[in-house]
Amino acid sequence: MPRPITIAVFAAAVGLWWLASRSGWVSAFLLPAPGTVAETMGDLVASGELVRHSLVSLRRVALGYGLAIALAVPLALLFVLSRPLRAGFEPLLEFLRQIPPLALMPLLMLWLGIGEAQKIGIIVLSCFFPIFLGVRGGFAAVDRKLIDVGTVCGFSRAETMLRIVLPSALPAIVVGLRIGLGYSWRALVGAELIASSAGLGYMIVDAENLARTDIVLAGILVIGVLGLLADHLLRLAIRRLAPWLASDLEMARA
Repeated sequence: MPRPITIAVFAAAVGLWWLASRSGWVSAFLLPAPGTVAETMGDLVASGELVRHSLVSLRRVALGYGLAIALAVPLALLFVLSRPLRAGFEPLLEFLRQIPPLALMPLLMLWLGIGEAQKIGIIVLSCFFPIFLGVRGGFAAVDRKLIDVGTVCGFSRAETMLRIVLPSALPAIVVGLRIGLGYSWRALVGAELIASSAGLGYMIVDAENLARTDIVLAGILVIGVLGLLADHLLRLAIRRLAPWLASDLEMARA
């Protein structure tokens, strides 16, 4: 349930937006009034265009985020368990981490074509490193004394992993998952920027070419709402499955 102060802040932002357009501070062409954007959004919903583009983008984000988890979690575990692997490949991964995913788009288009694989690849690259670093940092930060206590108690390696290491690493892992989810939405417009015929990013770029700033704003608002809903569902799932991690989720806001 949103807190009153949250509702007040959103209402103030919309009020400032309305005042800027109503008073002529900003041209109505550059910044359409909230009512105009709401009317445009209603038309897009009625025509089915907004739902169609949203479903395409949701599928791309879900696939990209799922693939990033499937790649980042095992690789991070291998890095934690294997010192030679860490020493050999860490500099390469650190180098790759500095490269913006959009800079790789030309190569991805050549390697993967201009279909879905290239767009999902951009999303995977965007949210891979936050998840990888969260998992790796979580396991690397486990207190060695706790593992020694498990050894003294006669825990097997599997029991030590399940009863000591994994619970200790979970706070950093969930933070990485939450940050990675946010990065997947940030990469969406870039992923759908080129050679796309559907998706919210395509809708925004197409509206820009037609000078329809009301549709651009409608697309941006929908991305923000869908991102918030996805983040809320992730936090809700974590709170249900591991309620003791609720306070750690707030670390992802930093």
